[in-house]
Amino acid sequence: GRSSSCCRGSSLDRPSVAPPLPRRRAASPGAMRPLTDEETRLVFEKLKKYIGQNLRQMVERPDGVHLFRLHKERVFYMSERVYKLAGHIPKKSLLSAGVCLGKFTHSRKFRLSITSLDYLARLAQYRVWLKPSGEQHFVYGNHVVKAHLRRITEGAPKNAGVVVLNEADVPIGFGVTARSTAECQGAGAEALVVYHQADVGEYLREEADLV
Repeated sequence: GRSSSCCRGSSLDRPSVAPPLPRRRAASPGAMRPLTDEETRLVFEKLKKYIGQNLRQMVERPDGVHLFRLHKERVFYMSERVYKLAGHIPKKSLLSAGVCLGKFTHSRKFRLSITSLDYLARLAQYRVWLKPSGEQHFVYGNHVVKAHLRRITEGAPKNAGVVVLNEADVPIGFGVTARSTAECQGAGAEALVVYHQADVGEYLREEADLV
């Protein structure tokens, strides 16, 4: 407010020093930047495990250019407009911009975060629906067993990425199939059917680590 209106007239202000700071910070190491080819490959491979060819809907959007950017080892997905606005914020002050899809581990593997659920749920190839008892079990961070399974997408293979929903069709997380749809039908009540990867309970359990 006040400092911007008095910049021209007051000798106490230092407009020659203050305005360039955001630009210098944006160019420094660790600032939000485009993904390298290898990072892009790892991110796209993981996304395709869940959404398959629907990845194209994230890359080529009719509502304007959207970008994948890296900031503090986390991958963010945002519109070009949001990216430009984020460029005005010093990197030390910037926590998040757009949607955090996941992060790179110390060993440079990419892991999807629960914050990516909205996109995964809309574009997923395969889904599983849980009974109420299974829903509570899953959002506490546990794998899904056959007894908790209400239904599963027809034709889902083993080791496929799946979005997990409750009976009201609300997405509550995602995981990886331990058995194909056909194998689930003949499995026992305690047989594992989905390996847990992330759930909405993390917003409470791991709040400090999400951004």
